[in-house]
Amino acid sequence: MGNALITDLYELKMASSYLQRGMVGPATFSLFVRRLPTNRGFLVAAGLEDCLRYLESFAFSTEDLDWLENAGFPVDVIERFSALRFTGDVHAVPEGRVVLANEPLLEVTAPIAEAQLVETYLLNQVTFQTALATKATRCRLAAGDIELVDFALRRTHGTEAGMAVARVSAIAGFVGSSNVEAARRFGLQAAGTMAHSYIEAFPTEAEAFRAFAEDVPGPITFLVDTYDTLEGVKTAAAVIRDLGLTGSVGVRLDSGNLAQLARETRRLLDDVDLSEVRIFVSGGLDEYDLERFRVNHVPIDAAGVGTRLGVSTDAPSLDSAYKLVAFEERPVLKLSVAKATLPGAKQVWRRLPFDEDVLATRNEPGPTGFEPLLVPVMRGGCRVEPPDTIEAARLRLTRDLDGLPPAARVLRAPTVPGVAVSERLRLLTDYVTAGVRNVNDG
Repeated sequence: MGNALITDLYELKMASSYLQRGMVGPATFSLFVRRLPTNRGFLVAAGLEDCLRYLESFAFSTEDLDWLENAGFPVDVIERFSALRFTGDVHAVPEGRVVLANEPLLEVTAPIAEAQLVETYLLNQVTFQTALATKATRCRLAAGDIELVDFALRRTHGTEAGMAVARVSAIAGFVGSSNVEAARRFGLQAAGTMAHSYIEAFPTEAEAFRAFAEDVPGPITFLVDTYDTLEGVKTAAAVIRDLGLTGSVGVRLDSGNLAQLARETRRLLDDVDLSEVRIFVSGGLDEYDLERFRVNHVPIDAAGVGTRLGVSTDAPSLDSAYKLVAFEERPVLKLSVAKATLPGAKQVWRRLPFDEDVLATRNEPGPTGFEPLLVPVMRGGCRVEPPDTIEAARLRLTRDLDGLPPAARVLRAPTVPGVAVSERLRLLTDYVTAGVRNVNDG
């Protein structure tokens, strides 16, 4: 308990004012992404599990309250904060589902101070993890039969981010992670080879390979590019044959022209009857590299994807927003240029395969044959279901990707599916817009 200060100051100031003025009615906020980044034909929803854990434990600790008092917040407000917990409802798109611009990823309905205070954390988690899940999914789509391993931990912006990368990459279909704690926590396959420092610590490359094979349990992968890559492959092959290594054995290429080296490595291994030895590559890879390997039939069995995945290099942020859409059953909206919003609680309807979703008001019936994307995940501050699993999210993602038009899955200049606005939502928007302009134009 005690995480309520993980927020922006203005959230606390607004909540303080609401409480002082007796504004305790229910408010609905909608979290969505305004537009997709360049070369993104879709997004993959992620971050919900961390959001729900946060909402379940939301509270001000004694230390939090002391800080607020020193910061000048009124004593009566601090007393209200001390008893405040999240008691609201949440509708959300389950993790792993494909989402599009302007479709709510989640909607919160709670007393307005509660709903306001949780904005920053929800945006932080959903924005970041959705960007990562989308990047990981693009890598998985690009790689074809190449197995992928998360190598991102050492380059992510903090260890918490590294945990998120491991989890969402597993949802995307990665087979393992170098992150041992993530493997333990999430039930993933821990994967790792060796570093160049290990090779350098021995007098010769052959001695390093032999020691590693004798001392380390489990799959053995030899890093062969410390000195001369192809000579390293020959040395690894000799050690494999001398020791009679069988099972999961591989060599790792980490520098140079990986496509050319992989072809030459495959030839060298096959020439000495080691066709079962796998080729693993790493070194600054992303979906564009993986696509080139696949299209050009490069003989690569697995790849470690690190930095460019862990920070989603080409699209590190999303234009996300968390906006009030109703207060005390009164639908509200923004009319700001390029940032206008639609009023009221919403639902998104989809039929697979799909080239257009329907964005509608929450309570109107959906089109025949369509399914709702947003589902109840929290009522009265409590989860509706037990925590979701990576396996369930992965199945949802696979199903949505199968239904996504091929033109939306391409890596460059994708054709993004449409989002139609229902007639009822359009009429509500026109009505609320007219009312706002009438009141404010006086």
